[in-house]
Amino acid sequence: MQAEKEYVRKNILAAATPLFYAKGYVKVPMRKIAEASHVGLSNIYNYYDSKEDIFHEIVRPVVNCFYEMLDEHHGKRGADILEMFTNDYLRSVIDEYVSIVNKYRDLLFLLLFRSQGTSLERFKEDFSDRSTMLVKDYFLKMKWKHPDLNIDVSDFTIRLHTVWMFTMLEELIVHRRTPDETEKIITEYMIFCVTGWRELMKR
Repeated sequence: MQAEKEYVRKNILAAATPLFYAKGYVKVPMRKIAEASHVGLSNIYNYYDSKEDIFHEIVRPVVNCFYEMLDEHHGKRGADILEMFTNDYLRSVIDEYVSIVNKYRDLLFLLLFRSQGTSLERFKEDFSDRSTMLVKDYFLKMKWKHPDLNIDVSDFTIRLHTVWMFTMLEELIVHRRTPDETEKIITEYMIFCVTGWRELMKR
């Protein structure tokens, strides 16, 4: 019984995804999702509480990926900031962003361009706010660990770093590029960012 319920849940998500992708959240009525998934309109609520619940479930993997990445770099699991000065760090963040674009391109499109009308429509702003706070706290911890480190960086500049990240992702999604082109663009962007942070943190 549980396996059957899970099958129906996945079927609803599979039916809803292309509808949201084509028209956006607001323009897709629950009736259309029911028709596309061959699940009765009243019955569909036995699997999801609302249309927004369906949308959230679809984009959950990429949303989780963003927050895991933030925690990995600047949260409780944040690595030592001096790693930023290594080529291994640069390579790892390049691989990280390439993986996100290649793995979640369609989900990124839904989250960044089709979420109007949901609580995720301000995801970029909310994530940027959270990122700014975490990075500030992270810099303070690293200052205590490395007294010679310059952390006199404005909140606005810290926030811009996240905003630029989303701009890069949006441009890569809208202007589809081959995997090789995508990696080249991300590599150029990350060299630009990492080099900039290195210079800012010097005394």
